Amino acid sequence: MKIKSAVFPPISNNCYLIIDENTNCSALVDCSVWNEDMEALIGDTDLKYVLLTHGHYDHIEGVSEVKKRYNPKVVISKEDEIMLGNEVYCLAAITRNRHYNCEADIIAADGDELKLGDITVKVIATPGHTKGGLCYLAGDSLFTGDTLFRGSCGRTDFPGGSVEKIIASLKKLSSLEGDYNVYPGHDGFSTLDYERKNNMYMNYGIWN
Repeated sequence: MKIKSAVFPPISNNCYLIIDENTNCSALVDCSVWNEDMEALIGDTDLKYVLLTHGHYDHIEGVSEVKKRYNPKVVISKEDEIMLGNEVYCLAAITRNRHYNCEADIIAADGDELKLGDITVKVIATPGHTKGGLCYLAGDSLFTGDTLFRGSCGRTDFPGGSVEKIIASLKKLSSLEGDYNVYPGHDGFSTLDYERKNNMYMNYGIWN
């Protein structure tokens, strides 16, 4: 398994490409925009999925164009599906950013598994930043969207956010067996062991 990453507008979003090197099949984790850099990230791989961690505009604006060009399966939770076609729910209207409608192909739920060539991608439901936040686990890599950041966590003051739920989601991630490389939706990479030891939100909760 190979992972490529790049940072994209509108607000320095991390997007990732998971590649099964045996088959050249790939999955894009979030799709902030369509531009030359996104095209270069996907490259000549056989794009099978766009794995959306949640439905905020800065994670989905490039999906419609990528869908037209590569025809991957768009994956999102049931709770966040409405954001794909609604500029208010995805926050594009509030921020005056553009929003390009698209539709989901796969509604993912906690514990679901997707096959990417010889790789199994496991879906982990992690609400709190949005009602339907998802993380994706592939090999030794955990893609956490805006649920878990290096030393921090996603904000909960947007519609659908919940302090209690994001703390429960962080505890859920902390309880995973073993260590994983953590690839968040913004900022630097980390490891799950580092977050277990150093992330106050994961260890103690926001109010402690």
